[in-house]
Amino acid sequence: MHWILYAVDKPGMLAKRTENVDKHRQYLSTHPIRTLVSGPLMDDAGVDMIGSFFLVEADTRAEVEAFNRNDPFWALGIWETVRIHAFYKRVDDRAAGAAQ
Repeated sequence: MHWILYAVDKPGMLAKRTENVDKHRQYLSTHPIRTLVSGPLMDDAGVDMIGSFFLVEADTRAEVEAFNRNDPFWALGIWETVRIHAFYKRVDDRAAGAAQ
């Protein structure tokens, strides 16, 4: 099953996030949950990181919650809110060039 994990940083966390990004990346590289897409959320100017986005594969929500709770960014108190949602992966079956 696919899951979206959407985490928004607390205000003023950019320096703390940057200082600890290597710990976060190391954790992601060793965790057994399969990450399909991940990366930082950016401010509207595309300059500063303001959160994190993950599309992962896991059997249960509990696995995704554990994945999140063991992330160094969680332990360091960087994220203000974290939302986890099941995601139904669909293929867009509209004909190419059709009116949208």
